[in-house]
Amino acid sequence: MLIGLCYSAWFALALAGGDLPAPVWIGLVAVTSTLYWSLVHEVVHGHPTPSPTLNYALVAIPIGWVYALGRFRDGHLTHHATGELTDPFDDPESWYLAQRDWRQLDALSRALLTVNNTLAGRLAIGPLITLWRMIAGDIALALKPGPQQRPVVLAWAVHLPLAVALAVFLARFSPVPAWQFAAAAYCGVSVLLIRTFLEHQAAEDAGARTVIIEDRGPLAFLFLFNNLHVVHHTRPGLAWYRLPDFYRRHRETFIRRNRGYVYRSYGQVFRRHFLRPKEPVAHPHVA
Repeated sequence: MLIGLCYSAWFALALAGGDLPAPVWIGLVAVTSTLYWSLVHEVVHGHPTPSPTLNYALVAIPIGWVYALGRFRDGHLTHHATGELTDPFDDPESWYLAQRDWRQLDALSRALLTVNNTLAGRLAIGPLITLWRMIAGDIALALKPGPQQRPVVLAWAVHLPLAVALAVFLARFSPVPAWQFAAAAYCGVSVLLIRTFLEHQAAEDAGARTVIIEDRGPLAFLFLFNNLHVVHHTRPGLAWYRLPDFYRRHRETFIRRNRGYVYRSYGQVFRRHFLRPKEPVAHPHVA
């Protein structure tokens, strides 16, 4: 039902939203595309049906635009499988750099990555850094013979024709200019990065690496309650709508497990880290 509502809202705005002011339209479509990526995350973890083929078909129309579904799946499942969360070599979703790589960066790159470690910076330039890192990495893998080449090429061979077909359809039937779709896609990733901003920290104790944000507001719903991230990592197959109750019943256990890495709300996250870097970019335990 939620997948259907998400697509219905997106296509209604795409096909009949031409009279809305551009900032309003961009904001609504950005929120819808953030929800789309949250739903893709659920599909990656085996929802909503027992059939993986059907699940992926349900989110195959790429209204998030920017990244191949198969590549999102492969990287995210590798993230869950690693025993070294946050390690810049083992964890594909880590925002850290090894200390030697950090020392080799030029001053401008260091400045940009430090800004990116504030929430304001993550919202503004985080999507650019994310997309550059993902797409440049995939191009390198696609051009390099080896076992990783085939899944990368296959994922993009599926994604690109679907994205082109969607663009052609919108060019024919949508009154909304292309730049608004591009801006909404960028802003959608930006909103999603609020969720990932504090998900993991480079703690020596593996149990303390994954956050709990005890928010029950609009952002928590938009992220399908993955703000309770330690619950998701403990029970990755648990559907999004079961996470709050499961957390409530085992709250003290989870807080002990992650050594109190807890925020009460996203408001607290904004107050603490909007202009203040959450941590150094260089991983404290990876030389």
